[in-house]
Amino acid sequence: MSQFKGKVAVVTGGGRDIGRAISVALAKEGANVVVNYNSSETGANETVAEIAALGGKAIAVKADVSNMNDIKSLKARTVKAFGEEVHILVNNAGGLFARKTLQEFDDAFYDLVMNVNFKSTVFVMKAFVPLMGKGTSVINLSSLAARDGGGGGSSLYASSKGATTTFTRAMAKELGPKGIRVNAVCPGLIGTKFHDDFTKDEIRVAVAGKTPVRREGRADEVADLVVYLASEKSTFVTGANFDINGGLAFS
Repeated sequence: MSQFKGKVAVVTGGGRDIGRAISVALAKEGANVVVNYNSSETGANETVAEIAALGGKAIAVKADVSNMNDIKSLKARTVKAFGEEVHILVNNAGGLFARKTLQEFDDAFYDLVMNVNFKSTVFVMKAFVPLMGKGTSVINLSSLAARDGGGGGSSLYASSKGATTTFTRAMAKELGPKGIRVNAVCPGLIGTKFHDDFTKDEIRVAVAGKTPVRREGRADEVADLVVYLASEKSTFVTGANFDINGGLAFS
């Protein structure tokens, strides 16, 4: 299939886990992909190589998307490689960094979590929306944590994702008249390095056991939902925050 042939996609945090799966899935559908990374250089290069092996086009671009100058550089590299139009923007960059309670975190940790998870989404959109026109799509990565407050020690992460959820709705209203759709994907427990690093095995087993489907999700399943939201099959969908959590929580 090549429903995105000739289109340009930018994926922040595209070097590993969900971001990598999204980058590859979009490329399989014909998109030229900008794989942004900050610390995951090896993963980003592997993602680009995988896309090339599929016959697709991609570049890896290092940029800290919580830094305004780096965002400008990311935009400039995108335009140089693929031209003045962006059709799909996926704000996937983010992280938990550490589990800290209210009494344990300080203002530096607050800035780190909020900047990487929320500021990046706001200002990457601000930079790239001028390159987007009618029929284009923004997909933000929120989280189940935005709904339930997250696990222990993840209050700031959950709050940053809650802000992303609300910002998604606001931008759907603001950008809709320009023909730009804005949606968010809200994963639950997905089997990625994120949970390898920050969630104990016994908690993962317990949470997976509570889902009606009795398992963790996969990164490629999240990517499939992103592809749908970027496609012409979802042209009347905007301002939505899609749960993908195996039925652990739903409206």
